[in-house]
Amino acid sequence: MICTSIQNKTYDEILALLDDPWIEMAEIRLDRCKLSDDEIEDLFANTDTPLIATCRIVEVGAKEAERRLGVAIRAGARFADLELEADAAFSKRFRSICEECGTEIIRSFHDFNGTPDLEYLRQVRDRCYRYGADIAKIVVTAHSADDAARVMALYGAGGFNAHLSAHGGGRDGARKASDVGSPGAAGVLGAEPPQTGLVAFAMGPEGRATRIECLKRGAPFSYASLSDKEAAAPGQIDYLTMHKEVYGSWRGFFRNSLQMPASKSFAQRAIIAAALAEGRSHLRGYSPCADSEAALEAARTLGARIRIDGSTLTIDGIGGAHTNLETLHTGESGLLTRLMIPLMTTINDCPVTITGEKTLTHRPLKGVSDIMASFGVIVRENTVPLHVEGRIIPGVAEISGRDGSQLISGLLTALPLFDKPSTLIITEPKSIPYMFITCDVLKHFGIKISAEMEGDQKMIEEQDWSGCTGVTFKIRGGQHYHAADFDIEGDWSSAANFLVAGAIYGKAEVEGLDTKSLQADLTIADILVEAGAVVSELDGAVCVSRAPLEAFEADLNNAPDIFPIVSILAAFCEGESVISGAGRLVGKESNRAEAILEMLSGLGVSARIEGDDLHVAGETLCSRMMNGRMLRGGSFTSHGDHRMAMALKIASIGADGPLAIDDTACVAKSFPGFWEMFD
Repeated sequence: MICTSIQNKTYDEILALLDDPWIEMAEIRLDRCKLSDDEIEDLFANTDTPLIATCRIVEVGAKEAERRLGVAIRAGARFADLELEADAAFSKRFRSICEECGTEIIRSFHDFNGTPDLEYLRQVRDRCYRYGADIAKIVVTAHSADDAARVMALYGAGGFNAHLSAHGGGRDGARKASDVGSPGAAGVLGAEPPQTGLVAFAMGPEGRATRIECLKRGAPFSYASLSDKEAAAPGQIDYLTMHKEVYGSWRGFFRNSLQMPASKSFAQRAIIAAALAEGRSHLRGYSPCADSEAALEAARTLGARIRIDGSTLTIDGIGGAHTNLETLHTGESGLLTRLMIPLMTTINDCPVTITGEKTLTHRPLKGVSDIMASFGVIVRENTVPLHVEGRIIPGVAEISGRDGSQLISGLLTALPLFDKPSTLIITEPKSIPYMFITCDVLKHFGIKISAEMEGDQKMIEEQDWSGCTGVTFKIRGGQHYHAADFDIEGDWSSAANFLVAGAIYGKAEVEGLDTKSLQADLTIADILVEAGAVVSELDGAVCVSRAPLEAFEADLNNAPDIFPIVSILAAFCEGESVISGAGRLVGKESNRAEAILEMLSGLGVSARIEGDDLHVAGETLCSRMMNGRMLRGGSFTSHGDHRMAMALKIASIGADGPLAIDDTACVAKSFPGFWEMFD
């Protein structure tokens, strides 16, 4: 990324500059900008642009530098820069406050006279890391191409010296930085392992090209000036020129006010609950998609009367009435199918055949027959159409949750209607949040279910679903569904695509989401933060801005729907990311684990599955551009999977050519307006 140094500006001038979309990251020179403490605090607390707090000791003295940096760090500075020569006590306090506030540490070294020998530079780099640096910043002064090559040698063997000789150094050399690649003097100086936490370049005309070359070598960012007249150091390139040299005509992804569709997880549950209720319910915030429309059709088949007025559903339920249906169609929805299996054995007075369509007809309904058999119900076949006969026998049952939560949600929906109480003991639980979404929706319609979770210390202390080892649901019998007015939440699964696009390519502002939602896919916000993106909430909108992205670890056992788009995020994060939960992907609209590997391979991304983990080797957008390693375009299949189709479209923004997707209509399953909103 390109970090623009801002100095000698007032608070209002800085705010105006940060509105410029081409200033993707900024260094605020607190030693050169006249800012009050309140202005520093407001600046670092309330901007979506990643900011570096810098305050040089030589400019204001150690005591004042520590005070100003402290204000910025406590306010939320993403990075804070401290010179390597700061005394030990200052360094210790600085490191402590950065760790406490989650601010990444830059330890910097400057030589304004020349370029030391390579061994000395290596020692400086290592000292930076020993003193707590997340990023070592080494800036020297180049008087020759050899000087420039020497500092670049910190990144590893390459041909920077040969490149400078061919292009004469200076500005012309910088414009050709992407041509570097032939063997040269840097290789002679000694090979280094790749350095991703290193920003090293040279000042002066001879070092000008290093400011761009460091990005190619793996630097998370480089520094630019606002203009030639406002350069913070000799040889600094203005940010618009650097942007053109790094990105060319590429313009990124910037979207505001994106309104997300209704969560089909909430919508389908609420529609069925309203259909079972006595009286008239109003469901607000509805937006159509194939799965939710299938739920509406199933509700009509049960006997509910439904009227649609804009985004409001009015549903007159069937109360305690029973049905006598021989068939029930559930479209392509795995959730709806699993909700209706237990329910039909409760309110339907004869055996029933449940039918489906498209990908659902070859998706195995793992575990359904065994679980329903423990309740006295026979389910023939493990794919739709399937034949269901018998009536649930309520009571105590221990159920494995390793195959997912959807059938458990169906049991939670059906069991309250029996006279006797029931207890469900769930072992090996997966997709845990969706069970609690079911309980939350049912509560609005008068159904009370108590739950107790078992887990490790991490679950207890951090309320982390991944630490849960078991759930026990206690369901009182003799309950009845009552009509309710219910607001359907916006869909985090759909939003994840645009939020990832903003994190990789620019900025996205998404509306209609509940940041306290039970939706499992809310975890995308945590993943983006861990990867390094800037995530904030403003006036009800969730905003994500691009920042230096690093490899992450994520457990998606409870959120398999966002696996495809998270794998695209990983492809643009420096290092190897590990995403757990691959085993949950087999029974989705496609064999999603295989589909993701096929997609990543086609895009030119190295990935592998080991056990339950997907490993993805990533590289930042800037590095991909500089090294000619953008994702590969070409023809791809979505496998009829809406999640894969949307992930491929987000990937196309970072591809080196057109990316054709064979089946784009499949997104109608969850997000019919995706293509229009994307465009």
